[in-house]
Amino acid sequence: MLIIPAIDLKEGRCVRLAQGDFRRSTVYGEDPVAMASLWKAKGAERLHVVDLDGSLAGLPRHTAVIRGIVEKTGLPLQVGGGIREMKTVEAYLGLGVRWVIVGTAALRDPAFVREACREFPGQVILGIDATRGQVAVQGWTEKTTQTAVELARRFADSGLAALVYTDIARDGMETGVNVEDTAELAQAAGIPVIASGGVSGIGDIRKLMAVEDRGIFGVIAGKALYSGALSLEEAIAATKDGR
Repeated sequence: MLIIPAIDLKEGRCVRLAQGDFRRSTVYGEDPVAMASLWKAKGAERLHVVDLDGSLAGLPRHTAVIRGIVEKTGLPLQVGGGIREMKTVEAYLGLGVRWVIVGTAALRDPAFVREACREFPGQVILGIDATRGQVAVQGWTEKTTQTAVELARRFADSGLAALVYTDIARDGMETGVNVEDTAELAQAAGIPVIASGGVSGIGDIRKLMAVEDRGIFGVIAGKALYSGALSLEEAIAATKDGR
């Protein structure tokens, strides 16, 4: 189980949103590059970076910050937020980003997602953000009637590297990961899944480890790490010794 610290970027700062609400943001750092370096020092092997402003604008807003994180840490980055054109995919991968995360584009322009998968095999992740199982897009501001499982199955044969499944209602709330829905999605889609949303402590890590064999290989931790409810070192140690 891979523990992946989250760095969400808004107006040049490192923030966390509550349930994806841009009006309910908490600033955890003025220097995202320094924050990324801190997580590396604590043992992170991969980082999850989201350009929140880009997710609303539909194009990158924090390219310089992301470049700085790549150059300073050397860690593999998965980056999302506003990736809706091939030139954006090419630009991020050209910076040294390891994986790009597409979300809104999967519904609005599925042909683009498939093309990106063909051009950059193993480097495209599909981000599925859902409320009560139904997908939300455009920085979580627009709800749809598409279910998470339906959307994932549409791209089952496209060569995605992984899915990131976020339960919006739990995101930033430290109320516990939606383990069962995440595991069900992994099994139904047949694509490796990274869990996201609601991590409250080491107990959630252990619950996810117990269902790893259903297709979950990683978990994104945000607010729990920033609030101190979860120790990155303890979480990584738990994954290494299997308990």
